[in-house]
Amino acid sequence: MNLRPSLGLIDYGSGNLRSVSKALEAAGAQVTRLERGPIANGFDAIALPGVGAFGDSVSQLRERDLFDSLQKWIEGGRRFLGVCLGFQLLFEASEESPGVAGLGIFRGQVRKFPAGTVKVPQIGWNSVTWTEHARALYGNLPPDPFFYFVHSYYPEPTDESIVAGYTEYGERFAAAIATKNLLATQFHPEKSQETGLLLLSQFLETI
Repeated sequence: MNLRPSLGLIDYGSGNLRSVSKALEAAGAQVTRLERGPIANGFDAIALPGVGAFGDSVSQLRERDLFDSLQKWIEGGRRFLGVCLGFQLLFEASEESPGVAGLGIFRGQVRKFPAGTVKVPQIGWNSVTWTEHARALYGNLPPDPFFYFVHSYYPEPTDESIVAGYTEYGERFAAAIATKNLLATQFHPEKSQETGLLLLSQFLETI
């Protein structure tokens, strides 16, 4: 790994960038904010955070010439980190914004927690159980860690083999996915103290 891998942090007006940037820097990355596309080839990885509505975020990415650039970057096998809404946007569509297409990197829909079963949104700490798939990609993951969640929706991947971790909140859902070039989480590593920094460091070590 490079001493300071170069990471482009997508800024599309979603907020929460400062804490994400600080956490990535603490984990060992050299962070550059990207407000408009296209994405330059000089980065080792791209990170897509997110706080807000699915449809509004898609509109912002398109207006800033970042939507197509992100698709090409990820489909080209480049390193990518998605957080919260940046995880949800990888899928085809969301119940939050009917008729709006996501990046479509993976098949699947983003679902809302059923009303009346649990308090929505989920806000606070919850445990994640890693899959064997995740352990094969990231060998030193801590057992049953707790991460910080803030969300009303969660992706439901068609292909469960990409799921890196599950969480229980009224029902079991995919809290993270991973491939050889990609890690995306519904929880917020940047708000999850030492465990979150460890996960970010492990991602950077794969570059």
